[in-house]
Amino acid sequence: MIMSEKVQAPTAIVKVPRLIKYGGLPPRLYRPGRGFSIGEIKAVGLGVKEARMLGIYVDERRKTVHEENIWALAEYLKKILEGAEPDRPKLPQVIEIKPKKRRVFRGLTPAGRRARGLMSVKLRETHRYKWKKKAKERKLKKRHEASRGARPPFF
Repeated sequence: MIMSEKVQAPTAIVKVPRLIKYGGLPPRLYRPGRGFSIGEIKAVGLGVKEARMLGIYVDERRKTVHEENIWALAEYLKKILEGAEPDRPKLPQVIEIKPKKRRVFRGLTPAGRRARGLMSVKLRETHRYKWKKKAKERKLKKRHEASRGARPPFF
């Protein structure tokens, strides 16, 4: 009997960790996982590349082997052997990383900080500069003491 229908790959089931937050009893025991472990795939008689070509997600980090996952994989393989069309291949995604520019980021160098106006604070924060500035402003009558009228300066 030949079937031409497309069969969807099964999803892996993994256990939910028992957290103290739930008093040791999680709200549910199982949840859908990232993929089938290598042990589960080998139990069915497949390799990692073969499983991915059949549309099965593989989680290489997980080491647990659950019977439910093995049964689901066996049923999926049985349907494929009967003539059903498998899912698209689930190959790992290739992420392209741009190479770093071979020069220093100018914003973090002293020249770059000076260009952005971050180095011009040099003298303004020193104690002596503040008092010299105030004395100069008093002399030129630019401070608020000049606007107070006839009252002499306090010092």
